[in-house]
Amino acid sequence: MKKGNPWALLPILVFLAVFIGCGVLFRDFYAMPAVVGFLIALLVAFLQNPKRTFGEKLASVTKSMGDENVMIMCLVFVLAGAFSGAVQATGGVDSAVNFGLSILPPQVAVAGLFVIGCFISTAMGTSVGTIVALAPIAVELSEKTGMAGPLCMGAVVSGAMFGDNLSMISDTTIAATRTQNCEMKDKFRENFRIVLPAALVTLVLFLVMAGGEYHVPENLDYSLLKILPYLVVLVGALAGLNVFLVLAAGTVLSAVIGVATGAVAVQDIFTVIAKGPQGDGGVMSMYDITVISIVVAGVMGLVKANGGVDFVLNAIKRHVHTQKGAQVGIAALSSLVDISTANNTIAIVMAGPIAKEISEEYQIPPRRTASLLDIFTSVWQGLLPYGAQLLAAAGPLGVTPIHLLPYLYYPVLMGVSALGFILFRKTPALTREK
Repeated sequence: MKKGNPWALLPILVFLAVFIGCGVLFRDFYAMPAVVGFLIALLVAFLQNPKRTFGEKLASVTKSMGDENVMIMCLVFVLAGAFSGAVQATGGVDSAVNFGLSILPPQVAVAGLFVIGCFISTAMGTSVGTIVALAPIAVELSEKTGMAGPLCMGAVVSGAMFGDNLSMISDTTIAATRTQNCEMKDKFRENFRIVLPAALVTLVLFLVMAGGEYHVPENLDYSLLKILPYLVVLVGALAGLNVFLVLAAGTVLSAVIGVATGAVAVQDIFTVIAKGPQGDGGVMSMYDITVISIVVAGVMGLVKANGGVDFVLNAIKRHVHTQKGAQVGIAALSSLVDISTANNTIAIVMAGPIAKEISEEYQIPPRRTASLLDIFTSVWQGLLPYGAQLLAAAGPLGVTPIHLLPYLYYPVLMGVSALGFILFRKTPALTREK
């Protein structure tokens, strides 16, 4: 293997410096749009290595941008946005939340919030969306029962992070599977085995920590018909159907149900698919991550061509000599990038190519690598006080994200469970995976 060049990593360091620097300077880690930061990094990459002509550098960038997995990932992002816009406009989100609350035994209210959060986040594919949907319920639960607000909100965040790395339409799942070139169903099964112990222990903790009763005062209307598209997508993906067909079928079914029930006017169906019911969702909500994925691929193309990836791999090899060590290295790499960017999808897109090289070197199955990327970025995303998830959760309570940290059982246990699988369970055999 080539020795590599540490200076080739400069574009990534520049991005982190600009992104984190603006976050600290303006006290807002979203003050600097990530896509702008990556464009600056791309410019720095172009200025490096004067021995190569501009045409050669451009060829490296466009070849990496046009990689099959990158393009498939972007197309899946678009289809996932279309499905999300259609199902939200139909009323699927409200029906799913209300259905869960209507069957919730009042004696296990907080633990029930965790379970509902798991279901909603797996169905919706977004942790932030789940938190926004369930946060008012957590606040009301706290006010009615006298239980600590951060405890109730901790259950919501924990449930949201469960589905964030398992959902078939989550952008993190899409990014993890496409960067590692594996099937979603394979990654789901591997991922589920790893996080299930953490979910069960979390459920027990919330049952023990939050006894009490809670009765929902208002009428919770729901329609099982409107929840059907979520089930179709989940079952279809688990059955191994092509993700494009599954998402397309879910979108069409949502549109038909929306029109049939009167939730969406016929003339508005294409608008909600494109923009969502509030004008800020649907396909348009996926524009940023799609463009970011393409630009990051270009940056990584030059980083790799200049020897940056080889340098990282050699650095890891000096400290890693086994499959288990390589998996710990992937976990550390993905964790570090997520802590730096406060965005688990971007972290996966950035760390994915290097993780793939490591997994190939040490014969780690792609489904395991994809799971580790998704799990460890989700672990930190559920714990970062400056991440979108905790900021969204803390706002309705009127507290700082720091107040939520003692009750975020699931993200911590998810990391513990994943490390346990790495260290004490046999690595799955490497098989041919698409």
